Amino acid sequence: MIYLQLFISFFQIGILSFGGGYAAMPLIEKQVIDVRHWMSYQEFTDLITIDELTPGPIAINAATFVGTRIAGPLGAICATLGNVAPCCIIALILAKIYSKYKDTWIISGALTGLKCMVVALIANSAITIMKNAFFQGSTVEITGLDWFAVVLFAASLVVLKKTKIPPLAVMLIDGVIGMVFYSFV
Repeated sequence: MIYLQLFISFFQIGILSFGGGYAAMPLIEKQVIDVRHWMSYQEFTDLITIDELTPGPIAINAATFVGTRIAGPLGAICATLGNVAPCCIIALILAKIYSKYKDTWIISGALTGLKCMVVALIANSAITIMKNAFFQGSTVEITGLDWFAVVLFAASLVVLKKTKIPPLAVMLIDGVIGMVFYSFV
């Protein structure tokens, strides 16, 4: 039964997520934390971190990690297939429609509207992740702000924008810095 639940949950995520892995994160969060109660917010934040460190699409990695955590290797296969199946079906249908109607104003308008929605989904994920990373506890209050995390975030952002250091290297350095700092706090 758990294998079918994993497949269906990630099929729903796959069919409703437009704009890539980051846009799918709120949907994954809703299914995994709120609907199915498979993970806590802390575990979900850790999952996102692991997703960023591993190669491949973030939504597929998330499906694989959740499936593995919930039901082992077969769970990973079910969740991953559930996540990928709608994308394949929709891509085939849309490719056929797009090739036939690509020069119409309807298709152009629909794509513009979808771009706006994707930006909103990504912003929602960013706010949730930042809340979990910067604040201790469940409330957003200045007294619970983790100033070290904020400074590390800002420094990382500057390094990524001003240098050509690969994001993976910055993430590994931040991980080591965090490990050292939080082991003494």
